[in-house]
Parts: sequence; structure tokens; C-alpha cells
Amino acid sequence: MENKKTPKNTFLFGKKNYVIMIIGLVFITLGFVLMSGGGSDNPAVFNEEIYNWQRIRLAPTLVIIGLGIEIYAILVNPNT
Repeated sequence: MENKKTPKNTFLFGKKNYVIMIIGLVFITLGFVLMSGGGSDNPAVFNEEIYNWQRIRLAPTLVIIGLGIEIYAILVNPNT
């Protein structure tokens, strides 16, 4: 009689990968939260607040850093 072994189910990523992915998602979420707002209640009035440093420089930088962290989390070896 043959010995049939069932394949062991394993996750593609380890705990380390998932922790790094969560950190990346926090960066991306924070970037999008900082990008939101700055609108005006009256469409006839222009609000200069939309061009502040937080929305133009900081928020997109956080999103790009978060995407870089996500790429690193996918590529890192969970066994080391």
C-alpha cells in the first residue's frame, strides 16, 4: 500500500511580512487622510487652503513611502 502524504498548507508570507505590510498601509492611509479636505462650502469662493504644504508635499510623500514599504514587505524573505 502506498503512503500518500497530504501537502502541508503554508502561508505565502510570514508574520514579519504581514507586520511590515500593516505599517505600509498605515503610511498610505495617513497620506490619504492628510490629502483630504481643503474644500469650500460655497462653490463661488476659492479657498487657498487647498495649496498648503501638507496637501502638496507631505501627503503624497507619505503615500509613496507607504507603497515602497509595501513592495519591501512583499520582497523580504520571512525565514531570515
